[in-house]
Amino acid sequence: MGVLAVVTALILGSVLVLIADEDVRTTAGYLLARPSDFLGAVGTSLTEAYSALLRGSLFNWQAATPTRMLRPITETLTVATPLILSGLGMALAFRAGLFNIGGQGQIILGAMAGGYVAFAWNLPAGLHLIVAILASILGGAAWGAIPGILRATTGASEVITTIMLNSVAGYLLAHALTTEAFIGEGNANPQSLPAADSARYPLLLGSGFRLHLGFLIALVAAVLVWWLLERSQFGFQSRAVGLNPDAARTAGINVPRVTAVVMIVSGALCGLAATAPALGTEHILTGSVAGSIGFDALTVALLGRSTPLGTVLAGLLFGALSAGGKTMQAATGTPIDIVLVLQSTIVLFIAAPPLVRAIYRLPAPGSWKRRRTTPTAVAQEA
Repeated sequence: MGVLAVVTALILGSVLVLIADEDVRTTAGYLLARPSDFLGAVGTSLTEAYSALLRGSLFNWQAATPTRMLRPITETLTVATPLILSGLGMALAFRAGLFNIGGQGQIILGAMAGGYVAFAWNLPAGLHLIVAILASILGGAAWGAIPGILRATTGASEVITTIMLNSVAGYLLAHALTTEAFIGEGNANPQSLPAADSARYPLLLGSGFRLHLGFLIALVAAVLVWWLLERSQFGFQSRAVGLNPDAARTAGINVPRVTAVVMIVSGALCGLAATAPALGTEHILTGSVAGSIGFDALTVALLGRSTPLGTVLAGLLFGALSAGGKTMQAATGTPIDIVLVLQSTIVLFIAAPPLVRAIYRLPAPGSWKRRRTTPTAVAQEA
């Protein structure tokens, strides 16, 4: 279903690309007189648009140097890093039956904590980076603990509390960027001091690329989340709570404790995601340091079916769309908003499996037609 959702979104995106192309619109005006012109314009438009998308996200075969040829794939991995980390946090919450919409706020608090340690503390290289990462994790965990504890103790909806905390975090960052502790003395610009070199992620491929150590940390985090969900006692308890909290409570599982811990760990992963811009690419804090990462992470987790491997693959896909969309806009004039439409339609089709089944005339799970086509059913009928 995830693959079909992406394919369907690409088809709709292609229609939008054609509508935005001036040559296609012009040739459509005399389609019946010379249909070959229209078909040629359609083919040219789609070929140029998606080849530009590939050149901006995977490999630029038109570049003059090997560095520029390989830079697109590294940009995809760089953009995907915070999406993977925050998507893992969302996936963990989803598996426990919780809908954490507070990733944006948790990323902001993680960036504030880690960024402050990065520029305000003076520590040896290596240790400084580790402490800054831990500060980001603790910042996100603390912000995730608030809705988790409220849900566990009072039953307050984590959807409402996390949405409210997103706004609170945004205002906290805006206020922090007016204080001398963050922007320095005599500075009126709403941006923090730069992170010290000792607290920055090392670049994996040299100064010609932006890919940093955070990507490897994201892969390690995916493995740890897989182990936590599939091989640990806590993972079993969280999945049981997500499937049926009443049955889990009857089996002796402390549902409030699991709920609070899941939200804390989810926030910690979002805080870790904040290190990608704060310590890896931007090195400063601004009002847009979190961008739309927290909200995109929801899409990544949904597309990945709340599994670590699926989340990594979905993060790479969205990283490719983001990195390639800029090249597509520059090379063909295609609006960058079309990439956002692709992401939105992917979410739409993932959230509506019956719609995808209806489009492709697929039988529903457990339906009579599906049961009749299984090898076991065919053998029994024979």
